[in-house]
Amino acid sequence: MKEEGFFKKVYDITKQVPFGRVTSYGAIAKFLGTPRSARMVGWALNASHLDDSIPAHRVVNRNGLLTGKHHFKGSNLMQQLLENENIKVENNQVVAFKKLYWDPNIELVQQ
Repeated sequence: MKEEGFFKKVYDITKQVPFGRVTSYGAIAKFLGTPRSARMVGWALNASHLDDSIPAHRVVNRNGLLTGKHHFKGSNLMQQLLENENIKVENNQVVAFKKLYWDPNIELVQQ
């Protein structure tokens, strides 16, 4: 799998995460058929910060932790972006994570 193609696929899925919802790196990796590539999903999203159309802030770890926050400009930008969508964050973790969780493996039909 070419890295460029993988990154584009990650971006395409991330763009589909609805406003006010979050997903995980692992869920995206699983949807792409590469369940052990959650870290690579993170790398792709880290490289996406020049494109405002990719809501990378909506992707968190499997427990709802903002593990990618250090890749955003400013110390709290990821949290601020989530809170702008009415997603409450406490101690770097999404509150009501299970309720807000959007799973592409359920919500999207693989093409």
